Amino acid sequence: MKNRKEITIYDIARKLSLSSATVSRALRDHPAINKNTKRKIQEAAREMGYRHNNFASNLRRQKTHTIGVMLHELNSNFITSVLSGIEKVTTEAGYDIIIAHAGESYQKEIANANNLFHKRVDGVIASLSFTTENLQHFQQFFDKNIPVIFFDRVDEESDYTHVIIDNYRCGYLATKHLLEQGCRNIALLTSSLKRNVYAQRHRGYADALYDAGIPYQENYVMIKDLSEQSAIEAAREIMAMNPLPDGLFVTNDFEAAVCMQELKKHGIRIPEDIAVVGFNNDAVSKIVQPMLTTINYPGKEMGEITARNLINHLQGIDNLENTKRIIIKSELIIRESSLKNKTAV
Repeated sequence: MKNRKEITIYDIARKLSLSSATVSRALRDHPAINKNTKRKIQEAAREMGYRHNNFASNLRRQKTHTIGVMLHELNSNFITSVLSGIEKVTTEAGYDIIIAHAGESYQKEIANANNLFHKRVDGVIASLSFTTENLQHFQQFFDKNIPVIFFDRVDEESDYTHVIIDNYRCGYLATKHLLEQGCRNIALLTSSLKRNVYAQRHRGYADALYDAGIPYQENYVMIKDLSEQSAIEAAREIMAMNPLPDGLFVTNDFEAAVCMQELKKHGIRIPEDIAVVGFNNDAVSKIVQPMLTTINYPGKEMGEITARNLINHLQGIDNLENTKRIIIKSELIIRESSLKNKTAV
């Protein structure tokens, strides 16, 4: 079966014996076109199955009204909430988004950057994968003055605009809270220290211990991926530690929930034996028992702020050159999983 020919304004013009310019203006609801003529043209367009070619007209204007969103993963409540914030702002501003997923692969991230570049996106929002080594694959955007704004996993040493929370402060707060609950042997379950988010949370953890006069112990620090299996393995490693930790800071709520469940299976009481603090304030933190103390990481707000700054730049309202770092407020939410001292809320 042959594909039907795409109807153009020239086909409509021939049918109605009008100029293509008149048809074009009528379809754009131009006030110079007589109402009856406009109505006839729009009716003919519907009958003939005409579709406006946004892509072609955007290219003529050197704009696609499309924003590329480069993500390190999709299987995350946090990323879903960030996307929700991005989509809200871009839709209101009349922009479409193209989502590119790297699956924690540097090579795939490079391929995604090339693909979005050739799709002529007007701007890029990006969060880096675990294995990203440098930002060279974004240089093609910079060379063409296509704005790029990074969020969450970023290169904090670069001069490019990025939106983050104060991960160091959050790591410090989480550990300090466990110390205030009387914990002295605090384990840390985190992920790749190559990325700023986990490196800074780790640094906050280490400094809180130092300020409390407690030695940092490498055997209490577990660096894993963000999988369910890794959380189960971490729980088993914790049970083999001597002495058994009395506190646990996990830099991801899902892993914290899985780890807690595995510990409970083997008779470890939460928080009586091990007090636990997570990170992100994902939905699972309110479902797991006991409910999880965590750091609130406002993903939707991060998505909205990131997208709004990019849109403002594209619309000439503001310039990303004037804003290098945006830090979003976060806070510790205390629930039952960490309360050894029930009065210290």
